[in-house]
Amino acid sequence: MWLGIAGLALLAACGSTGTNGNGSPSDSASGAGGPVGASAVTAENTPAAGNGTAAGGSTRRVVVLGTSLTAGLGLDPDDAYPALLQAKADSAGLPVTIVNAGLSGETSAGALRRAAWVLEQPAALVILEVGANDGLRGVDPDSTYANLVQLVETVRAQRPEAGIALVQMEAPSNLGRAYTRRFHEAYVRASKATAVPLWPFLLDGVAGVARLNQADGIHPNPQGSRRVAATMWTSMEPALRALPSP
Repeated sequence: MWLGIAGLALLAACGSTGTNGNGSPSDSASGAGGPVGASAVTAENTPAAGNGTAAGGSTRRVVVLGTSLTAGLGLDPDDAYPALLQAKADSAGLPVTIVNAGLSGETSAGALRRAAWVLEQPAALVILEVGANDGLRGVDPDSTYANLVQLVETVRAQRPEAGIALVQMEAPSNLGRAYTRRFHEAYVRASKATAVPLWPFLLDGVAGVARLNQADGIHPNPQGSRRVAATMWTSMEPALRALPSP
């Protein structure tokens, strides 16, 4: 569970507006306040997010649609967890290209608006790391749930060939037990309603651990990012191995 003080620190420190990869403004929210963070890493400006193995056209594209946690805010691009996952996939001999489509400050509503643009190119697997900023802003969990369900439906409509995975996110504890419980359950409900697998909490073992986070107390540092990648890999590796051959 996110520590309340970390959530408050992030809201105070990262309130500027980002842009998406085509130059238009990033999400300006369903919920209070403006976007959290300012960097954007999208499918258009990081097509390979790894070692460039896509050049031969024989790899399958894995799109990670996410927030600043995916974009790697404050990190060297090679230390962002999608790049670390690319390295793991390469080492395992899996022919995939992991696309970092993270955008700082984005809420689940923003991800829903951006999804069609991100999915203009083919995808074999779409991983949804969305909603972290909903929790930081205190957005109604029912709204987050509805956006998650619609997001899955959008992916299925635009890329019916793609597998989909939803990553569990949590709300900061300063919003109270009732809210954090409802927020957690929004993901469980969305997973059940859409029959999409729910992967573990992205920041499991990292959230609230000072030595694994940057000064803002919420974005992982390089060591924390490695822990995030390890958590993600436990679910991603079997999903990648189950993909049809390119």
